[in-house]
Amino acid sequence: MDHRLLEIIACPVCNGKLYYSQDKQELICKVDNLAFPFKENIPVLLETEARTLDPEESFS
Repeated sequence: MDHRLLEIIACPVCNGKLYYSQDKQELICKVDNLAFPFKENIPVLLETEARTLDPEESFS
């Protein structure tokens, strides 16, 4: 994941900062507890495609 992209990309729900989870290959919004997937190395920033994070999932 290009770190320059992370600086300009935002959560489509709250416009907050997204964090990259390397182990799960997802973009994480900590505010909305959503994880956005990648398809063919392209982030899919659609709320309908995001999964809700489980309460025990911790991304710091």
